[in-house]
Order: sequence, then C-alpha cells, then structure tokens
Amino acid sequence: MLQGRRVLIGIGGGIAAYKVCQVVSTLAKLGIEVRAILTDNAQQFITPLTISTLCRHPAYTDDQFWQAIHHRPLHIELGEWAEVILLAPLTANLMAKLVHGLADNLLTSTILASTSPVLLAPAMNTEMWHQQSVQRNWQLLQTDMRYHAVSPNSGVLACDHIGMGRMAEPTEILSYLHSLLYTHGKRDLVGKHLLISAGGTREHLDPVRFIGNPSTGKMGVALAQAAMHRGAKVTLVHAPMESRLLSTLQGVRLISVVSAVEMRQAMLNAFTEADWTIMAAAVADVRPTEYSVEKLPKKSLPQQLSLSSAPDIVAELSHLRRPNQRLIGFAAQTGDIFTPALEKLQRKKLDAIVANAIDQTDSGFGSDQNQAIFLDHEGRKVAIGQCSKLQMAHHLYDFIHTMSGRSFIPE
Repeated sequence: MLQGRRVLIGIGGGIAAYKVCQVVSTLAKLGIEVRAILTDNAQQFITPLTISTLCRHPAYTDDQFWQAIHHRPLHIELGEWAEVILLAPLTANLMAKLVHGLADNLLTSTILASTSPVLLAPAMNTEMWHQQSVQRNWQLLQTDMRYHAVSPNSGVLACDHIGMGRMAEPTEILSYLHSLLYTHGKRDLVGKHLLISAGGTREHLDPVRFIGNPSTGKMGVALAQAAMHRGAKVTLVHAPMESRLLSTLQGVRLISVVSAVEMRQAMLNAFTEADWTIMAAAVADVRPTEYSVEKLPKKSLPQQLSLSSAPDIVAELSHLRRPNQRLIGFAAQTGDIFTPALEKLQRKKLDAIVANAIDQTDSGFGSDQNQAIFLDHEGRKVAIGQCSKLQMAHHLYDFIHTMSGRSFIPE
C-alpha cells in the first residue's frame, strides 16, 4: 500500500539532520518515492550527496530555486507532487518563517505552494525551545489543521545540556508519516477520548512464575498511535511490554498494570471519560487461586494448580456503559475465526469486534502485520487482508466511523 507514494522531506539546519538519513532510507526501501530539499544551513551538517544517494533521486538546494521541471517552477512542481511533507529538523528560524508565511527560499516557497499535510519535527537547544516566542510560534502552527506535530523528546543534547529539544526518533516520525499517507491528514477523532487496552496480562503464582500469553501489545500501541495521529485524546492501559514500543506514544496517557485484576480496575477508573473503548489486550481467563509472596522452591510447586476465573473486563464495561459510548472487543482465534467472534460479539453485547487470526504467517501475536474480520452488532462484516498493524488500526477507525449512530446498549 506504500509502493509509489510520495513524500517530500525538508531538512533544516541542525545536528539532528543526521537522524533524517534513517527516515529517508527506510521510506525508500519501502518503495515510497522520496524527494528532499536541504536549506543552506542544513548543508553545514549533511551533504546533498548523502541525501540524494538515500533518496535514489537528486536532492534539491537553493541553487536550483529557479530551475524548471516540465516548464514549471520547481517549488510549484514539488509542492503539487508531494502527498505528505516532513520538516525535520524544524529549527526555531524555520518555525518562525512558517508562522508568518514567509517564502524566502526553495523550502518555504514549496510549502506555501502545496496543500499537502505537513509533519513538523522540531529540534533545538533546551533554552531555545522554552523561549516564549518559540513556544508561541509552536502553538500557533498547531492551530492550522494542515500542520501535524511530533514533539521533541527530553535527553542529552549535542550542546551537552540535558532537557527538552531532542528531535523525535525516526521510528516515531515514520509511524506518523505512514498515518498521514493513509488519512491524508484528516483529524476525524478530534474531540474524542479513546480508552485502549493492550498487551498480555500476567497471573502470578509467585514473584517469578506466572500464567501468561504471547501478546506483545503491538496492536494496542498501533491503535493508540493511529488515534493520536487522527486527533484523539488517548489513554492506554497496558500490561508489561517493551519500553521501545511505549516510547513512540508521546502525548498518550499511559497506565501500567500486570494482572487482569489490575487491568479491570484501571479500565473501570478511566471508562467514564471515554467515548470509544477498545479492548485489544489479551486478558487472562484464569489465575492461580493462591499466591506466594516468596519464590516457591521447585520441590514445593503444586502438582496440580488450583485456578479461579479472572475478571471478564469487557463484559463488565458493556453492562456499565452509557448510550453515547462505543465498546469494541478483540477475539484472537485459530482456525474458524468468524463463528467464535460473532458469538462473543452477541454474548457480551459489543458494538463491534475484531476477529483476529493468530495462527497465520506474519499475523497476530508478536508480528508487525495483522489480518482480521470486523463485525458489528448490526450484522456488517468487513475482511481486512494482511497489512501493518498501524494500517489495521486505521481500517478499524474507518469501520467504526461508518457504523450507525445507534449503540448496542445491554438491557
């Protein structure tokens, strides 16, 4: 789905320009057509030759400002060519030019000659970032629905200061670019609060042994990313997962839990404020009846493990929800994924459910890909072929948007 898509990258003058190389290289390897414009200051940090090699296309500089392509000015041609524009690193100077609509070089002229969504990835010294003028410009840019923001991170900067100002990591930028290529910049979740669960709960027998499952939380993280990219306020309740996944969720409220009991309480606490709730977590069905606060010696492990039921979180939420709330579940299945998912949808009185095949190659637990069938309470059925989990998340939000206004409310 990304083959042949078109991304224009504008590179500003900052040391973070080196990070852009990974973004350019990754996009090109995915079959995306990449064009790049380097400002004069950007060339102090990275060469046009480097970027053109990674792009598989000549990089543009102000030396080509008045060059014509197909008898048309270069900035007009590039502005109309681009589906999405990335500005990285976005410097304080470039930010100010955007706010005031200046067009004094090839990059700024191209931006004004385009209507494509623009992703902004700022990078600068901490003191510069916190200046009132810079913050005012940053906030003003985000009032323009054309501009999308991936905020800087905190850490050790090139100037040896520790604080806010590090450009977002390439993985975070790339996921946002993929979303923009899918949505064309629409923000149809603005004003909505999404509550999402993710990961596999752990039901401990003692401090080191537990009943669990292979869920990594990747699908839940993708749902949170896609919702955030479409303008939603997002709360993610997650079981244990890799920190690198969570690091891509700037602006998302994160609530960490371990067991099904903890997840139940966290979901109940956050549920009242949610417009849409998506239960993507792989919650345990059973848990050990007894728990030892100290590690059990091997000889003391029970030959038969006594189990009790774990809380059925989605069923409880279904009973508690209001008419304006939507509740979507997941059903991880092998073999026939449709029948058990339909039964779960009806039994738990959900608005929709995602029937998720976990026994297919490159699909389900641990994979970056997924495939599924979406079902809703009015009998609609939509099959989604194998795609990235981020794309799957966007497909799901499109499906929910097309559902009727009538929510399934339990009697």
